[in-house]
Amino acid sequence: MKRVLYVLLAMLMLMAGCSGGGDETKPAGEGGPKPEEGKEAVAQADQLEVVAENLEVPWSINKSGETFYLSERPGSIVKVEGGSTERQKVSFKKELSQAAEAGFLGFVLAPDFEQSNKAFAYYTYENGTGQFNRIVELILKNDEWVEGKLLLDNIPSGRFHHGGRLKIGPDGKLYATAGDAATNPEIAQDLGSLGGKILRMNLDGSVPADNPFEGSYVYSYGHRNPQGLAWSEDGMLYASEHGPSAQDEINLIKAGKNYGWPEITGDDTKQGMETPIFHSGSNTWAPSGMVAHGGKLYVATLRGNALREFDPAAKTTREVVTGLGRIRDVIVEDGNLYFISNNTDGRGTPGEGDDKLYRVKVDELR
Repeated sequence: MKRVLYVLLAMLMLMAGCSGGGDETKPAGEGGPKPEEGKEAVAQADQLEVVAENLEVPWSINKSGETFYLSERPGSIVKVEGGSTERQKVSFKKELSQAAEAGFLGFVLAPDFEQSNKAFAYYTYENGTGQFNRIVELILKNDEWVEGKLLLDNIPSGRFHHGGRLKIGPDGKLYATAGDAATNPEIAQDLGSLGGKILRMNLDGSVPADNPFEGSYVYSYGHRNPQGLAWSEDGMLYASEHGPSAQDEINLIKAGKNYGWPEITGDDTKQGMETPIFHSGSNTWAPSGMVAHGGKLYVATLRGNALREFDPAAKTTREVVTGLGRIRDVIVEDGNLYFISNNTDGRGTPGEGDDKLYRVKVDELR
């Protein structure tokens, strides 16, 4: 019943908000990157292994040893271990927002999780003054997660564009993507605002001394709705970002740089602003979680209904998995690529057992 109510509520939010330009419902078009665009996907649904099913709007994948921990937007964490699943309660200090695209979003295990039982979460809440996103510690106690220390609060939020991805970089810092909150895109250019940014912090919530702007969490700015982060083997940081009506982006992120929103999109240029290494032209990908592996970027796409591969060196892109509907997040572990569908969020068409965690060998995608 909870799942049905959540999906119905999401559908109502969608109908109310379509005129506001929700990224994940943008119309598809023609154009965008041409190389390899017409090639058939390498893996179809019947070639994939289902690791877990009956998930409720899953958002983030984490893996510790042989155990998976998946965040779900309605406010749960699913533990997947040895072929069985367990939905674990999460006790947040603030009530989760029911706004479109909001809720329990980013989730990442601490580097010492096996000893500390600690993780980090990004979620949307409302209070008497408005709607915001916050980043907190979560502690696993007796199969229940409890909110601990507050790391960062009052990240702008709105009807759409919450950002929400959390990742721990190779430098040991916690990175977060924050959207522009949709109603006031100009905040993406405002270094005094946390909205429309990629943020970077120490694991205790303090500002790193080597951040590009003294005393600020801001690592890069001029973003619309970034939802994916990934580091390549040579330490380069990439981010996926939803564009307006199309013009979705894959960006190479450098400390202190301005990525142009809302002043430039696609191939537009302006002094002091960065252009994307890939953009979708008049097509729509709605890219979300991403991972770098073997010189390629694997990116989950929502409106694109595919797992896409990007080759930064060759400047090509192609679909490698299709036929599963909306894809939200992806990771690579031990030569296997794991990803989650996202058809139960009110914007997809759920199939039997949706949503699911899938596995496929990376070598099968070559």
